[in-house]
Order: sequence, then C-alpha cells, then structure tokens
Amino acid sequence: MITATVTGTDPGSRGAEIGSRFGEGIRDAVDGYLEFFGIRGLPEDRVRGIAESCFATLEAWAPNLAAELAATAEAAGVPLWRLAALNARTEVLAVIPPDTEGECSTAVFAPPGDAAPETIQTWDWHAHLCRTGLVFSYAPDAPHGRERAVGRVTMFTELGVLGKIGVNDAGIGVHFNILHHESDRGVGGVPVHAIARRVLDEATSVDEAEAIIASAPASASTVLTVVARADRPHRAACFEISPERVSVVRPDADGWLIHTNNFVAESQLPGEATRDESTTYARLAHLAEQRAGMPRLPIEQRAAAMCGEPGALAPICFRPDPAEPLHEQWTTLLTVGLDTDAGALEYFPGSPVELAEQGARRA
Repeated sequence: MITATVTGTDPGSRGAEIGSRFGEGIRDAVDGYLEFFGIRGLPEDRVRGIAESCFATLEAWAPNLAAELAATAEAAGVPLWRLAALNARTEVLAVIPPDTEGECSTAVFAPPGDAAPETIQTWDWHAHLCRTGLVFSYAPDAPHGRERAVGRVTMFTELGVLGKIGVNDAGIGVHFNILHHESDRGVGGVPVHAIARRVLDEATSVDEAEAIIASAPASASTVLTVVARADRPHRAACFEISPERVSVVRPDADGWLIHTNNFVAESQLPGEATRDESTTYARLAHLAEQRAGMPRLPIEQRAAAMCGEPGALAPICFRPDPAEPLHEQWTTLLTVGLDTDAGALEYFPGSPVELAEQGARRA
C-alpha cells in the first residue's frame, strides 16, 4: 500500500503530480484492466466507446475531475481513453452478465448522539488487478460557483482511479459497494467512482451528498454509504444508485446500516440483477448476526467482531482459490473504517481477521 500527500491544488497540477509520481503503477493498472476486459469478452473498440462516452458525461458533470484525469493521463504517458476506461471499469463491466461473486461488505453504526459513527468495510477484488493500492490526502477543488467548504480529503483508491472510499475534514465519510441492475447499460454515465470522489470533495452533510449523487446521470449501479460526524436528523444513509433512480436507505431503529452487493430498497428490487449464487446474501445475513457485538469498540476489536466465531472462515473474508484462473480469484484486499472525528482512515491491506491480529494503520 502506498501512502502519500498530493500537494497540487488545482486539477491540472494535481493530475500531473499523480501521473508523474505513480505513472508506472497507473500504466500497469490500465494494462491489467484492458486485458481483463478482453478476457471477459469485451473487444477493445467497445471498451473505448464506453470509456469515451462516460468521460464526456463526466466532463459535463464535473469538468474539474475530467481535467484532473486528463492531466493524470498525460503525465503518466497513458492514452486518455485508456485511463478513462480504468475509471469507468464499473460501467464497462456493467454491459456483461454479473460475476457469480460480489465485492465488499459494509457495516455502519450511527445512532443519534454525540459519539461519531462507527464504520467498517471490506473491499474484495482480484489481487492481480490491484497490486498496490493508494491511500492519499489532498486539498479538493471548490465547488463550481461556491466557496470551498472541504479543506482536505483522505481516500483509498486504485492507482489512476479518481475515487473510492474516504473521509473529509468536514466530517463526511463514504463507503463503496458495487450493485447490479437490469437497467445497467454502461454507455453515457458518470463513472460511479467519480460520484464518490465528488461527494468527498464537496459535501459537508448527508443531505448535500444526496444532492450530488442525485445530480449524476448513472449508467451502472453502486451503493454509496455516506456518514456524517455531526448529530443531525440525516446522519447516515445508503444511496443505492441505478440508471433508473437513486433510492435512499436510512439506518434502522438502532442506528445500523449494513450492505453487501444486492439492493435492499424496495423501489430497486424489481430490477435486481445480482445472481442468486452470489455470496452477497450470506454476507448480509452474517453482518446482521454479528452487528450486536460490534458497537463501541476500537477498530481492531470491531473487525474481529465483524468476523465473529468463524474468524477467517467468515463469508466476509475472501481467500483466493489457486485452482481458479486469476480473473476468478477473489481476495479481501482491504479492511477500512472511517474516523470522521479526525478525518482519517483506519485500515489494513487484508481481511478483518488480519486487521484484528496485526493492528490498523492510520492515515
């Protein structure tokens, strides 16, 4: 895992710095994903068409993020459409049948009161596509036509990807889980990773996050779980995004939100496209069983409680099967919690069991 502070304060300088500092890793990531898309049956011209259409939509919705991506591509020596394809990887993969597996399990405890929300998430993916993750902090751009309200963001992402999981110094945090919907079309949407990035860059409340998310035309599905340090009526929510709509899931009576890779909002269920054999439902049930023992614990104990008695054999812990081809091997690559008090990430590049045993890193 690379940790860094990016000093660029505008899209051009920030992108140039990211591209020059991490160029080799970005080129490797782009090459790996383009090969992966081909293995999944997507010809290059179709990938390029999706990538260019999504970049054009991004440019209209958040021109600063599009400019940062263009500067990153130039500095890294990568054709812009190829870096755009990396950032639109969810949209590209949305045009083929979903994997039998999913990625990511999230649990948030955010009851009313003075205590900050307690959060934890696993990120499960193919290890060969993310040989090195990036945890970095930066000063975001001011929202168009308004003064900047967020001074600093700390975020985990893949090299070359605009956004994923993070927290800002206004007390807003974002978790990220992929979903699948029958309306997914790939072409012409704002990349969902860019939606997460803009929430982190601009939002100072869950309601502001909702407005940003609702303003983005999407062509693939994802749930962004947003939490706020401040004790407000809307302190946390899962925003389930599909091309048809954005649906909001609020915490239950005890303050809990849990999410894996299937829709839970009733308005989205008719379009559910997650395959029945996915472990998403077993993981969701596991989180529901374990959550009672998770509150008011430091991140290491929270991670252990998230796994419960099964430990490393819990369904939320993915272990690669070496008998499978690389593109079908799933690994829990990251476990991360959001400290909205300090604007920091508590994380470990591995499973919750590994975080519990080896201790969290902090950035």
